[in-house]
Amino acid sequence: MKQLLLAFIGFLPYIAFSQADSLQDNYDRLYREDQFYASISYNLLSGTPESIKQNGISTGFHFGFIRDMPINTSRRWAIGLGFGVSTNSYNQNLQISETTEGYSYAITDEDLGNITKNKFTRYLVEFPFELRWRSSSPSDYKFWRIYSGFKVGYLLYNTSKFRSDFGNIDLSNIDDFEKWNYGLTLSAGYGTWNFQLYYGLNSLFDESAQLEGEQIDLSAIKIGIMFYIL
Repeated sequence: MKQLLLAFIGFLPYIAFSQADSLQDNYDRLYREDQFYASISYNLLSGTPESIKQNGISTGFHFGFIRDMPINTSRRWAIGLGFGVSTNSYNQNLQISETTEGYSYAITDEDLGNITKNKFTRYLVEFPFELRWRSSSPSDYKFWRIYSGFKVGYLLYNTSKFRSDFGNIDLSNIDDFEKWNYGLTLSAGYGTWNFQLYYGLNSLFDESAQLEGEQIDLSAIKIGIMFYIL
């Protein structure tokens, strides 16, 4: 899936220029902007317990479609409603194990041996809502944009992978992950390259996930680059 996303993103500049040529030939006064998107993000964890630390690089890949619905005559203001998919990985020191009573959580002890991998990955369908402003025109494909909004995600599948000298643990469909996640979004920039921010408003884990008697209340912050086409 990551290879498909990277290939898709690699073609974005060519598609954008093709779109520009088409607009120069046909001035569509009822044009719509930025209805397909793809992005790469750097994923951070925020919350408690404080003993949970990230290590390595945690990445996310996102793409989808947003229906652009202009709300004024210049078409510079619009509402966006969409559908997308994403995959998000988090490298950290929280070891997840399965027991007869459910799942247990512990901070990894590197003194027991070399730990080569410890991450969990979440696969979601997402539903973005945006209030959009842009300085566009029917013949100009390079313009300033500021899109702010709200995104709801539903967890389809998750995995946890732990690799070390003293054993490996592979888990999937862990019940303790929160099914629904939601957060605030912001995308701003000029032309092809745009800054992207997602600030999660609820935890990635539900109340049953406990570390030493304390609820694991970790939310996601994603910082990345957004590409728009069509």
